[in-house]
Amino acid sequence: MKLEFHGHDERYTVEQSLLNLFPGELPEYEPIAPGDGDWAVVSCRAEEENRLLVTVDLSYHGEKTTAYHTASLSGTDYDREGQRRHTIGSCFFRAYQALTGNTPPWGMLTGVRPDKLITQALSQGKTPREARALLERDFLVTPRRAALALETGTAAYQAAQDLQPRDIALYVGIPFCPTRCAYCSFVSQSVEKSFSLVDPYLDALTAEIRRAGEVVRRNNLRIRALYVGGGTPTTLSARQLHRLFTELETAFPLGLGLEITVEAGRPDTITAEKLGVLRDAGTTRVSVNPQTMEPHVLEAIGRRHSPGDIERAMELVSDAGFRQVNMDLIAGLPEDSPAGFRRTLDRCLAFHTSDITVHTLALKKGSRILLDGLSIPGPEAVGDMLDYAEPTLRQAGYAPYYLYRQKYMSGSFENVGWTRPGGGSLYNIYIMSELCSILSLGAGGSTKMVDAPSRRIQRVFNHKYPTEYVSRPEKIEANLASFDAFYNE
Repeated sequence: MKLEFHGHDERYTVEQSLLNLFPGELPEYEPIAPGDGDWAVVSCRAEEENRLLVTVDLSYHGEKTTAYHTASLSGTDYDREGQRRHTIGSCFFRAYQALTGNTPPWGMLTGVRPDKLITQALSQGKTPREARALLERDFLVTPRRAALALETGTAAYQAAQDLQPRDIALYVGIPFCPTRCAYCSFVSQSVEKSFSLVDPYLDALTAEIRRAGEVVRRNNLRIRALYVGGGTPTTLSARQLHRLFTELETAFPLGLGLEITVEAGRPDTITAEKLGVLRDAGTTRVSVNPQTMEPHVLEAIGRRHSPGDIERAMELVSDAGFRQVNMDLIAGLPEDSPAGFRRTLDRCLAFHTSDITVHTLALKKGSRILLDGLSIPGPEAVGDMLDYAEPTLRQAGYAPYYLYRQKYMSGSFENVGWTRPGGGSLYNIYIMSELCSILSLGAGGSTKMVDAPSRRIQRVFNHKYPTEYVSRPEKIEANLASFDAFYNE
């Protein structure tokens, strides 16, 4: 879609709105000529000193409309800039609504953390009713999604009350999987193709763990949650897992009662011996991720296991004594249907796990779904899946405790973690609501440094690929130095 601006240059705001409301449309900055099909002219001017008028002329698939929106500006220059961006985004959304008659579930919100606004409002002393009204009134979120965000945003607010300034979470990445799933765009290596990389990778990771432990101890930081993800960490052998956790226990002040989550992930990587290693290392929570219980859907996404393998893996997890167990499902997978998704959810509920996470398929660049043009359910079918999931999970005793969104999600929906009382993952809340720093180790690690009172956030990134991570340790050292400096300021 061609974009033309007058009186401003808020490209990011308009581009994010465009991607959210018109999936597949890319911005073009060329003069709009007579006969051009899809275009938008976004104008912004001051009516008075503290009042702004925004106009959006929008043409799409032969239909045209004009929307107007005014707003008062106040506060600091930073405040006024935010108000101007919000007014422009709101006007673009109103033009879209007038032209299409559609209201996306999350309204004009484009970010990945829609409930963060709820958490901030509650922290400022607003009531739950006022916080929810903020989403509906100022961001045009539908009542159902605003109610959902109120629940998860409240869970984040409550978790924040228990955090101290030097509390952090720790993430350790194991970027290896048995095979690559069709929907995946994570930087992960197929072990069958890169088995020789695993031990050198663990050598490099061990060095980073030891160095990071020195930084954590020197700055008197307290680790509140440890999450071992991937990839699929249980791709490692029992010996390798024992080595990893021995290093973690030696390097960090983990302490009793720490939440430790490990993504057991793929059922074809789960054995009684590996689960024994995890249990003995103090792991409190494991995640088994079938994604679907439909055999033909498993085949379509490139999984080499069956629903029966999932059931056997869950038996092993139960026998190992894990009380907190999460299962991941994805709504909208290739070859799936609303009926198939309902069967999957019903079968997973029969395991009586503490948590179930319902993801919405995100069409990620580099995934085989896009590269091979696989057939996927449309937005209406995905909506039907989610419409079944929410009441069914609530009836089974689950409540939502965290959520997030991603770009290019089917139907512009969301991912939601559901938990029974006493379940849930503090790590998931911390990272999604940006409540504390996340020190991320391993290839692809994204360390996030959070100063909650000032809302200041800094990020540093490890090399994405295992080969680069192993061969270039200077990047690891530089990132840990940045983390150290953040807590010395």
